[in-house]
Amino acid sequence: MPLDRAALQALVEEVGAFRIRDRAMNRAQAALGGALERGESPDAAAVRTYLERVRRYFGAFEREAAGRLADVDRRLARVAQLQFNLTAERGVAARRVERAQGVLARAAELAAR
Repeated sequence: MPLDRAALQALVEEVGAFRIRDRAMNRAQAALGGALERGESPDAAAVRTYLERVRRYFGAFEREAAGRLADVDRRLARVAQLQFNLTAERGVAARRVERAQGVLARAAELAAR
């Protein structure tokens, strides 16, 4: 399969937008990105190495981000349940206040007669 230079260039640019701390990924990014910038056609081995580094790095990145997302979703569900419970509790308290105010108003009326 021939190399789709435009697609490879787009991938290199997309990967380059990330702040990458992995040395191997940075080396692969610099090597392939540099070759493309110089107008060179990278060989199949260099492209395979780059793509393997991308899969390895971003596979771990995706797993970590998915774990973080699941944690945030669990925390949001707890917050939503807490909000639901507090709203219900507030409704009960508000009704108690209204009933107590009604009793106090009737008692005040009777006392004033």
